[in-house]
Amino acid sequence: MGRCQRFQTLFLGAVQSQAEDNLNKAKGILGLYNSLKPRVLEATRSQFAIHALDWIFGRPIFKSSDFVANAQIPEPTAKRLLAVLRKEGILTTLTEGSGQRASVLAFAELLNIAEGYKAF
Repeated sequence: MGRCQRFQTLFLGAVQSQAEDNLNKAKGILGLYNSLKPRVLEATRSQFAIHALDWIFGRPIFKSSDFVANAQIPEPTAKRLLAVLRKEGILTTLTEGSGQRASVLAFAELLNIAEGYKAF
């Protein structure tokens, strides 16, 4: 086996390994989403539950004020949804809000899947 052929074999093996890792992450994320849908619906009993879940999947680290302002959910409902998702352990508080400063929240389980290790 020539030097170039060995390099190609090594390179393609690395590409295959990375593709398998990414496939496993994608399957994990899809599984997480599908497992959380009924849980979030049950916990929140809100017509906005899935919309909120979709928004959080798109922004797994965010300020609570950004969710309230941008999720297109009525403000009182948005605040209640965040409180329920925190209570259920779906969202983790990274920085507690104080005064005018909003809390910073994270969807730790999604981030851990995406990173491939327990980052949060």
